[in-house]
Amino acid sequence: MSADSKFKSGFVAIVGRPNVGKSTLMNQVIGQKIAIMSDKPQTTRNKIHGVYTTDEMQIVFLDTPGIHKSNSKLGDYMVKSAMSALEEVEAVLFLTDVSEELGGGDRFIIEQLKKVKTPVFLVMNKIDKVHPEALLPIIQTYSKLHDFTEVVPVSALQGSNVTTLLEQIGRYLPEGPMYYPADQITDHPEQFICAELIREKILQSTREEIPHSIAVEIESMGAGDNGVVNIGAVIYVERPSQKGIVIGKNGAMLKEVGKRAREDMERLLGSKIFLELWVKVKEDWRNRESVLKSLGFRHD
Repeated sequence: MSADSKFKSGFVAIVGRPNVGKSTLMNQVIGQKIAIMSDKPQTTRNKIHGVYTTDEMQIVFLDTPGIHKSNSKLGDYMVKSAMSALEEVEAVLFLTDVSEELGGGDRFIIEQLKKVKTPVFLVMNKIDKVHPEALLPIIQTYSKLHDFTEVVPVSALQGSNVTTLLEQIGRYLPEGPMYYPADQITDHPEQFICAELIREKILQSTREEIPHSIAVEIESMGAGDNGVVNIGAVIYVERPSQKGIVIGKNGAMLKEVGKRAREDMERLLGSKIFLELWVKVKEDWRNRESVLKSLGFRHD
């Protein structure tokens, strides 16, 4: 950084309908998995803070839960969490999926964005799924609904145009401090990321009603012999029948979930992991305020 240029920093929210690629974009920018990915909507439940740092700037990203019509207290929490993020930032990235028609969910979010005073970028994701000539009509359709500060087409999965997006964001950041050390990529504790990795593996392995009935809590985490990190985690489900599905025949499903989660954890922590998993039933936990709080769900 030259002597006459000043360091810039700020917070940027990523919002959009469920399943448009918000977590994929975050992971692509950060260069490491800190937000879980799944083909199921409403995967992200908490505001994930990802930190991107260069010699010139630091961007702290908030990957918010997808804004959707809620049918539970957990759903209410997720939507409030996403909307509150818009009040805390220097810019908002409204992520859309160009391979899908503009729908009611997009229109609802755009109406909320009209109340926002900070710059709002239209980030058109999944351009790898459409012909380049199809982009202009889509841009025109969205631009009729809101006067976006910038329009940036990207492929979060392939990394296409992501560097351009970061450069554009940098233009709108104020001069500011480095909020986090240059080598730090998230402000979430390791326990949170580990719990999310376990939940990701379950989401990827189960179908139907299971995904949104799952919560994971790390009960213990500490150093063991020979540098091995011992982790004990509880997987909560809402009904006894779900417990059987998660455990699987002769424990096969739980064993596979543990194996794949452990591999990701070892990459994250740079240590050997000994992982123990338990499955417990906590009936209707998504609608019990006390349970939600104990699991870390807050929207204040």
